[in-house]
Amino acid sequence: MSLKWTDSREIGEALYDAYPDIDPKTVRFTDMHQWVCELDEFDDEPQKSNEKILEAILLVWLDEFE
Repeated sequence: MSLKWTDSREIGEALYDAYPDIDPKTVRFTDMHQWVCELDEFDDEPQKSNEKILEAILLVWLDEFE
């Protein structure tokens, strides 16, 4: 399965699985963007991201973390 920027739920869950000890509230968007692009399942253009997409991913990750 390949992940695109529109798959915010799946990306947020994948970030939680990849970084279970990191509090998402402490993560900068620039770092999160890089981590998403480094996910094995991720297959989209890095420049297609925007703040709204990153916020949606962060909310899912935060929900998983708590």
